[in-house]
Amino acid sequence: MARTAEVVRETKETQIRVWIDLDGTGVSTISTGIGFYDHMLESFARHGGFDLKVETKGDLHIDMHHTVEDTGIVLGLAVNKALDGFKGIRRFGAAYIPMDETLTRCAIDLSNRPYLIWKVDFK
Repeated sequence: MARTAEVVRETKETQIRVWIDLDGTGVSTISTGIGFYDHMLESFARHGGFDLKVETKGDLHIDMHHTVEDTGIVLGLAVNKALDGFKGIRRFGAAYIPMDETLTRCAIDLSNRPYLIWKVDFK
């Protein structure tokens, strides 16, 4: 059974389409209008080994908040949908990865409660 999903969400501030294949190869096509966010989502897919397409149009003329938050929400909904009731997986996972000069930490809790923390200082 294919573990894929597509979720579309439109609000007053954003229009978002996310497609994911959890059993992919790490190929991604990302377009959020925020270069660094695109890079992070591309890295997320590549190192996670899943295929990901993200198309986001947001009110960037105001700020990046709605684009980042709403894309995170839709990505979480797509993962949830692709997992089809979390069959055959564990709820928690974590990893530390030394990447270049940075020690990266990723912890995930698939508890069906959407949440995103992204601590980045925009200049």
